[in-house]
Amino acid sequence: MPTVPGFGNVDALDVVLKDNSGGDIQEFATITDSFLKSLSQRKEIASAFTSYNAKFPQYMIDVDAIKAKQLGLEVKDVMETMQAYFGGTFTSDFNRFGKYYRVVVQANSKFRQDESSLKEVFAKNTYGQMVPLQSIVNLKPVFGPEQVTHLNQATSINLNVQAAKGFSSGDAMTAINETAAKLPAGFSHEYIGMAKEESEAGNQTVAVFVLCIVFVYFLLAAQYESYILPFAVILSLPPGILGVFGFINIMQVSNNIYVQIGMIMLIGLLAKNAILIVEFALQRRHFGRSLVEAAMQGAASRLRPILMTSFAFIAGMMPLLFSGGATKQGNLSIASSTIGGMFLGVILGIFIIPVLFVTFQYLHEKIFGVKKNNLI
Repeated sequence: MPTVPGFGNVDALDVVLKDNSGGDIQEFATITDSFLKSLSQRKEIASAFTSYNAKFPQYMIDVDAIKAKQLGLEVKDVMETMQAYFGGTFTSDFNRFGKYYRVVVQANSKFRQDESSLKEVFAKNTYGQMVPLQSIVNLKPVFGPEQVTHLNQATSINLNVQAAKGFSSGDAMTAINETAAKLPAGFSHEYIGMAKEESEAGNQTVAVFVLCIVFVYFLLAAQYESYILPFAVILSLPPGILGVFGFINIMQVSNNIYVQIGMIMLIGLLAKNAILIVEFALQRRHFGRSLVEAAMQGAASRLRPILMTSFAFIAGMMPLLFSGGATKQGNLSIASSTIGGMFLGVILGIFIIPVLFVTFQYLHEKIFGVKKNNLI
């Protein structure tokens, strides 16, 4: 079952193939089978299937319209009669004993078992006579779909596609898009359900990360009164992101929404560690220390609080790595991303941040000079 109830029938991507040309349904079914075979050969796809069946046994009703007219019957009357006898039709309703009852007209089951039952069905013509339908209706055995669905006025077939182990739903959607690009002219695909929500929201991920970085940058620029020094904090984040992807690969976790939320959280946590070092080093620089000496003092004095808070955070996330139940995958994704990113970001950050401070503070002073009234 899908993770979110109401979005599809199975835990898979819901894809719809569309025939925009309105061609033959059997040809459409053949193209769909070929599309599913191509998808199954992709390493990103575990399975691709559909419940659609274009070879469902049916009867084609052929009404002799000319003969029916001669006998005083309209084709519409013939169809309504057959609907009432074989399919049933609602005629009325009534209330009795405080309950509501519906009246449905339909032939008894033994009179609608096979095609020979048609000889027992009669329709009244305009002259008030009963005409046997067998004399004007022919049943021809054929094969076709049980029902024909449409999406945006185009004939459609619903597919279910599951991503292979080790690949995210985004990887599966990329494979689907690449395979669908080879469809014949007049045929296209579209996502529905959770797959549609994911495809529409997927383009927002990059924008969210960019906005987070921009927000942190301008906040630091206001704090340090410099447009250059904030890069010492911003460029300390990539080691943490590297740790995220390295650890989720070890744990065989896909890059899902939980991992992305963990990465956004790490931006704040790792930036906080960098701010502690840069802020103290900047104060030492204002007291007249050299750039290297200020950076070394900042890293040494802030080392203990950074390690205490970071490893306390990692210890707090460890139980999620071993959790079970329905939320196991989500907990594992959050724990893997945050633990890996925090660990590598802290270990490498203690050595990288002082170097970044020296580099960008030097550039700042080279361009804007040193405010002598800040030196004591």
